[in-house]
Amino acid sequence: MNLGKSKSNSELEVMANSIKSYDVIAIQEVVAGPGGAQAVSRLVAILNTKGAKWDYSISQTTTSSNSASREKYAFLWKTSKVKKIGKCWLDQNYQKEIDREPYMGTFQYKEKVFTLVSFHAVPKKKNPESEIKYFKFYPKLYPKLNLIFMGDFNCPQSHTVFNPLKSSGFAPILKNQKTSLRQKCISNDCLASEYDNLFYDTRKINIVQKGIVAFYKSFSSVKEARKISDHVPIWCELIF
Repeated sequence: MNLGKSKSNSELEVMANSIKSYDVIAIQEVVAGPGGAQAVSRLVAILNTKGAKWDYSISQTTTSSNSASREKYAFLWKTSKVKKIGKCWLDQNYQKEIDREPYMGTFQYKEKVFTLVSFHAVPKKKNPESEIKYFKFYPKLYPKLNLIFMGDFNCPQSHTVFNPLKSSGFAPILKNQKTSLRQKCISNDCLASEYDNLFYDTRKINIVQKGIVAFYKSFSSVKEARKISDHVPIWCELIF
């Protein structure tokens, strides 16, 4: 949430401890100003003290018509596990239709290559499905790429807008799993909405495990946890 200069080193330490066991990370909501890139760099510096070497790529600022909604994306990866192929890019195909155009990056694990499509949709009140509907065209736009769509869709995977993707062989890793944090827990239920997910091509990928990182449980209150993020990270282990 608003990853920028306001994040303290102790908060970045919490983030690093939450993600250090994974091999490739996609981050949304990197602040558009210089503090955003600096925060990612600080986060990676902390990760590099935890037993593995990390590299990272930060996007240009999204070309949102509303300057207040502009942000950057980032990919982080363990160099011993995967290799980035070429440059990552903000996709321009639906730049006018999608407020924060997705950030795409191709990576290689052993002999297998995959392309991450990281996305942060407009808020629920602005109809995120009006953006999500364009993802059905991506498999034909990039027929040679093994696409993995991920991020904050501000929309549950059960919404009909995902049906074309599902019909073409893609499936979500999570179902009926809430991922955004409430302002306050209700009877120990601290999660509000089913917004974040990852869609993979079932013809090319198998999911071994998946879940959420419930980092908020280590805080005394959700209010404190929300200083880190208002969403929980999602994760999966996949095989090709």
